[in-house]
Amino acid sequence: MLIRQCEIDGRRCDVRIVGGFITAIAAGLVRAAGEPTREARGGALLPGLSDHHLHLFAAAAALSSVRCGPPQLRSASELAAALVGAPGAGWLRGVGYHESVAGSLDRAALDRWLPVRPARIQHRSGALWMLNSAAIGELGLDAGVDAPGVERDASGRATGRLFRLDAWLGARVPRSSEQGLAAISVQLARCGVVAVTDTGADNGARALASIAAAQRSGALRQRVLLMGSEELPAANARELARGALKLLLDERALPELSGFSARIARSHSAGRAVAIHCVTRTELVFALAAFSEAGTQCGDRIEHASVAPPELLGPLRQLGLAVVTQPSFVRERGDEYLAEVEPADRPWLYRARAFLAAGIPLAGGSDAPYSEPDPWRAMRAAVARRSERGRALGSAEALTPEEALALFSSPLESPGWPAPPLAPGARADLCLLRAPWGEARRELSAELVSATWRDGSLIWSDDPADASAMPLQPLACAPAANDPPRGQ
Repeated sequence: MLIRQCEIDGRRCDVRIVGGFITAIAAGLVRAAGEPTREARGGALLPGLSDHHLHLFAAAAALSSVRCGPPQLRSASELAAALVGAPGAGWLRGVGYHESVAGSLDRAALDRWLPVRPARIQHRSGALWMLNSAAIGELGLDAGVDAPGVERDASGRATGRLFRLDAWLGARVPRSSEQGLAAISVQLARCGVVAVTDTGADNGARALASIAAAQRSGALRQRVLLMGSEELPAANARELARGALKLLLDERALPELSGFSARIARSHSAGRAVAIHCVTRTELVFALAAFSEAGTQCGDRIEHASVAPPELLGPLRQLGLAVVTQPSFVRERGDEYLAEVEPADRPWLYRARAFLAAGIPLAGGSDAPYSEPDPWRAMRAAVARRSERGRALGSAEALTPEEALALFSSPLESPGWPAPPLAPGARADLCLLRAPWGEARRELSAELVSATWRDGSLIWSDDPADASAMPLQPLACAPAANDPPRGQ
């Protein structure tokens, strides 16, 4: 494969790909007989992007779900119309709900709109599902079935509010199909994404098998690092690796510290890193205390670090932890944050500049489906630091376009560390833009992506003539990344 007249680091050149690797970069490379070519016309050639934090199955399911919150819906009447008018029969799935639309939802509120069709609506935090009576009946919650996290009123009747029961629900209601994974894979590929980290805390053998099957069939075109529970087996497919043990924290019900630290230590003893979900100041303090007690190892990371006051940056650095952030929330949720978050915490929301200045490895994720699976959208938010209504949120944390791109260019196994340079011998994971970087940096738009290669295979192109050149096939083997240097 020969890519002609692309831009790399500001210079025009040609790039040859053989066997999944870059073999030559120079001006005026001569096309070999029968060699496929791509005319870049001066467009920037970048390393393929990585989404370091998303939820594949939920993102796939969201494609066929009703959007139930801002910015799509902003009132109870709009929500009612969306639910009643949803096509299909059987279970209805809604996502992205926020109380600003219609207050706190429970079975009684949902029954007014959907008295017959079973429905489950997910809060945009991902921590809560809200069910109507028909869904409660399907699950048997009024007939003796129960689980930790099922909220009940004083009489013991289910309210329809289920906390942190994703896996429990997932085993009892229809699951995302391979077609759903294929659709989300195409969305990612058209944004230049060649690799993803699925951060589901409940991922186990079933999730591993589903992703492996989707990769074997070619439905899922990205390389995957799969986080999950202690029960998640080691992956035996070269394109699918087991990632960190994912641990969730909830400030309202924090676990006992020594027991939590022991889980971290056991994971480390098994050679497995740990990632901890932290969306409040208290949760981050607790996570740092746990890591201090258990010790850290390469690959340990904090997910979100949504509120990170200055006094916690030193401990983060000293422990050698990486942070994976979601800058798109600044735009998508900034107006609600400015209304709901304590004023003392607002300057420390979804920080970026401060982490980099402190020497803390920082990477980006979309958190799809809780935000759009578009890294360019997140890059724009990281640079602008403004809400949908144009209000500034943490302007001092703004990044340059190059720093924002780096959030999604770092290696999958080493978030926050520099991407390997495009050079002969490098794996051909590539994203070609239809404009030079000097122009693209002003727009930071997925609409500029012209083609995406993973291991030298074309997985997305804006040229309809390339459709036949994008066979659905398994990924090639990727060498393990070297361990990044530890923080001091």
